[in-house]
Amino acid sequence: MSSKPEPKDVHQLNGTGPSASPCSSDGPGREPLAGTSEFLGPDGAGVEVVIESRANAKGVREEDALLENGSQSNESDDVSTDRGPAPPSPLKETSFSIGLQVLFPFLLAGFGTVAAGMVLDIVQHWEVFQKVTEVFILVPALLGLKGNLEMTLASRLSTAVSVLAGRSGAQRGLWRLGEGYEPFSTVQATVVGFLASIAAVVFGWIPDGHFSIPHAFLLCASSVATAFIASLVLGMIMIGVIIGSRKIGINPDNVATPIAASLGDLITLALLSGISWGLYLELNHWRYIYPLVCAFFVALLPVWVVLARRSPATREVLYSGWEPVIIAMAISSVGGLILDKTVSDPNFAGMAVFTPVINGVGGNLVAVQASRISTFLHMNGMPGENSEQAPRRCPSPCTTFFSPDVNSRSARVLFLLVVPGHLVFLYTISCMQGGHTTLTLIFIIFYMTAALLQVLILLYIADWMVHWMWGRGLDPDNFSIPYLTALGDLLGTGLLALSFHVLWLIGDRDTDVGD
Repeated sequence: MSSKPEPKDVHQLNGTGPSASPCSSDGPGREPLAGTSEFLGPDGAGVEVVIESRANAKGVREEDALLENGSQSNESDDVSTDRGPAPPSPLKETSFSIGLQVLFPFLLAGFGTVAAGMVLDIVQHWEVFQKVTEVFILVPALLGLKGNLEMTLASRLSTAVSVLAGRSGAQRGLWRLGEGYEPFSTVQATVVGFLASIAAVVFGWIPDGHFSIPHAFLLCASSVATAFIASLVLGMIMIGVIIGSRKIGINPDNVATPIAASLGDLITLALLSGISWGLYLELNHWRYIYPLVCAFFVALLPVWVVLARRSPATREVLYSGWEPVIIAMAISSVGGLILDKTVSDPNFAGMAVFTPVINGVGGNLVAVQASRISTFLHMNGMPGENSEQAPRRCPSPCTTFFSPDVNSRSARVLFLLVVPGHLVFLYTISCMQGGHTTLTLIFIIFYMTAALLQVLILLYIADWMVHWMWGRGLDPDNFSIPYLTALGDLLGTGLLALSFHVLWLIGDRDTDVGD
C-alpha cells in the first residue's frame, strides 16, 4: 500500500488513529518515539510507515535540517508503505522502570560528585587556594558548565534521538548534530570561562577592596583553559553515550544528563585544580605565561565558530543561545562567592567536601526531569503551538508531584531518590575519612533537610519553567537546564552554608575530622 500524505500534516495512515500518537503514550522516550517505524518489504528492504507527523515537529529547525542531505528526508513527496505487522504500541514507563533506569546513572553521578568533593576537600589546603581564594568562586561557575553546556547538549541529543528514531538517515543526522554542537559548546565554554574569571575577580574585589593584576590573569588563564578542555572532552563522551544508550534500548533522557554530571564534576574540578596550581608555580613569570595562555585559547575561537556555522542545527543558536549560559554563570558565581566566604573560615572548612555533592545531586535530578518534560512536549508539536500542554501560569505543587501523568510520576521518583542517595554518598565520604565534620545524627538531619528542600524547589521550578518557555515559543532544550542547574548551585550552596552556621550556633563544632 502506498500513500502520499502532505509532508507537514500527516494524521493517520494504515488505520493508525490518534491512539497511536506519541501524545497518547505514558510519556517520552519509549518505542516508537518518532514519526516513522521501519518494516521489511517484499524484497527485504526497510520501508517507512508514517504514523504521526506531529512527533517530528521539533525536526523543522534541527533534526530535519540534518537529514536534508541524507539518504532520505522526512519531507519527501512520496512515502511508500507496505502493510506489515501492526506497529508495536509505545512502551509505557512505570515508576519502577523510571527508577530502575535512573538509579544506576544517578549513583554513578553521585559517586562522581563525591570524588569531586574529596578533591575539593584536599585542594582547599593548597597554596593557590589559600593565596588566591577567588578560585573558590570559579568552582560552582565552572562545575556549572556541565549544566550550561554538556547537560544541554545531552538534552538536545536525547530529544533528537527520540524524534529521529526510525527515520532513514537518522544515525547520520545524529552524528551531524553532535558534530555541530561540539564546536558550538567549545565556543560557549571558552567565552563563559573568560566571563566567569571576570566575575570571580569582581566578586573577590568588592568585599575586600583589594585587586591583584597577577591574580586576575591567573584566574582568567585557569578558567579559560579548564572550560575549553573539559567541554571538548565531555562533549565527545556525551555523543557516544547517547547514541550507545539508544542502541541498547535505554531512554537517553534518563541516563545522559547524570553521566554528563558524574564525569563533568570530577574532570572539571581536577582540571581547575591542576591548571591553577601549575600556573601559580609560574607566578614570578606571570607577565609572559598568563597572557599567552589566555591568548592561545581565545585565538582558537574563530576556528570553532567556523566549524559550528557549518551545521544548520547550530547556525542560529550560535547567535541566540548566549543569554541562558551567561545568566546561569552569573547565578553560579553568586553561589561561588558564598562558598568562598564560608570555606575561607576555618570553622566551616568541612563544607568543601559536601558542596559538590549536594549541588551535583540536585542538578542531576532536575536536569533529568527537565529533559524528560522537554522531550514529551517535542513529541506533541513545536514550541508555542500546544498551549494545552504548556500552561503559562504557575502549576500547583499538587499538580507537579501528585497528578497521574508521567512527568509527575518521574518527579516523585526523582524526589524519593534524594534521601537514600545522599545517605549512600555520606557513608562513602565517612568511610574515606573525607571532610572535617563528624556525621552525627543532627548533622545528617540538617543536611538532608537542605537537600530535600533544594530538590523540591528545583523540580517545581522545572515543571513551571519548561512549560512556560514552551508556551512562549522557546525551546526548553536550549534554555531551561542552564537556569535550573545554576539555581541548584545557588540553592545547594546557600542552604548548606546556612546549615553549617546553624550547627555552629547550636554547638556542633567538630571541625578536625580528616585532618
